[in-house]
Amino acid sequence: MTQVTMTVNGAAVSGDVEGRTLLVDFLREGQGLTGTHVGCDTSQCGACVVHVDGKAVKACAVFAAELEGAEVTTIEGMANPDGSLGTIQQAFQDHHGLQCGFCTPGMVMSAAALLKENPTPSEAEIREYLEGNICRCTGYHNIVKAILAASGQDVSAIAAE
Repeated sequence: MTQVTMTVNGAAVSGDVEGRTLLVDFLREGQGLTGTHVGCDTSQCGACVVHVDGKAVKACAVFAAELEGAEVTTIEGMANPDGSLGTIQQAFQDHHGLQCGFCTPGMVMSAAALLKENPTPSEAEIREYLEGNICRCTGYHNIVKAILAASGQDVSAIAAE
């Protein structure tokens, strides 16, 4: 066992982990942060995306022990300080960017990383960026609209699919 200490959603956390403990398991089982989902265990679906030191990372593809001293943000950390939905989360709700909700945390986290890199992405840029996130319900149309809306862009020009 190895002791690991990191900052998760602004709070210092630590725990004993085996070398093979994935970040997603450390967050879900060790910290009770179940918003980060396990979808495929093969880094294909993107349901487990979190931010590590400001970069989008698939939490099923990194060991917790590697993140000593890191800053991690999960979907739970995306809310406003008063607990209300953050801008991207609200846009997903307003534009129906979710159905079953399973992929939503990873989509929101990926969207946040995209908007940090590119504050006003085009529809094509959003679709390309989300290539590593799988949604089996929505067909992505409303997810793209939600991300455009979160970036402050007009979504009325996007045709319904």
